[in-house]
Amino acid sequence: MAPSLAVICPDLPGFGKSYVPTDAPDSQNSSKREKAAVLIEAMGRLGYDRFSVVGHDRGSYSAFRMAMDRPEIIEKLIVVDCLPILEHLERADWKFARDWYHWFFFAQPEKPERAILADPVAWYGLTADVMGSDAYDDMLRAIRNPKVVHGMVEDYRAGVRIDHHHDREDRDAGKKVQCPTLCLWSTRDDLEQIHGNPLAIWRNWATDVQGFGIDSGHHVAEENPEALASAILTFLQ
Repeated sequence: MAPSLAVICPDLPGFGKSYVPTDAPDSQNSSKREKAAVLIEAMGRLGYDRFSVVGHDRGSYSAFRMAMDRPEIIEKLIVVDCLPILEHLERADWKFARDWYHWFFFAQPEKPERAILADPVAWYGLTADVMGSDAYDDMLRAIRNPKVVHGMVEDYRAGVRIDHHHDREDRDAGKKVQCPTLCLWSTRDDLEQIHGNPLAIWRNWATDVQGFGIDSGHHVAEENPEALASAILTFLQ
């Protein structure tokens, strides 16, 4: 999608070829607030004082935090296949526990990394025909690196240790995302099936939000890049 959008695509801290944040007892260094600050600093060093941000799944949590914490910088926000972490946790029921059990497994110390690194390819179960060979090769390098696996798991640990506290503080203060917001979700994934209409939930967190579902499984950028790129470009115009 990047060539059609002409965007800057950083790896999140803890993921891919980015740095792995230093461990902290509450996973604070892997919090979405910390990652948002780092990403905004990186954009500033590239010469961008104001910009729009797009995030998918784990990236959406950091994108949301960028818009919530720094409204003077983020012009427009696009979130794909996510809700604020607090919403996930407060709405968690047996369906969430059954299908998104990894949120709670990844919150445990050490065992998630051992399970993943025992057979990373089997754990993630993705193939080159879904992702494309270049993206697949990048993924293989990442998931076979113990430091990166730890960094990715810490992103989940931060969600259940500290990120939801930040969300609750904002909600209790009546704070919302001020910039125009686009909420997209994959109709053949399970976000809507578990939580209901994502757009209705996001209206509690943003003052100006619109959105719709895209015909795709969870990996929408790989499975339906044309529809996703079109939605993003239309919103940013």
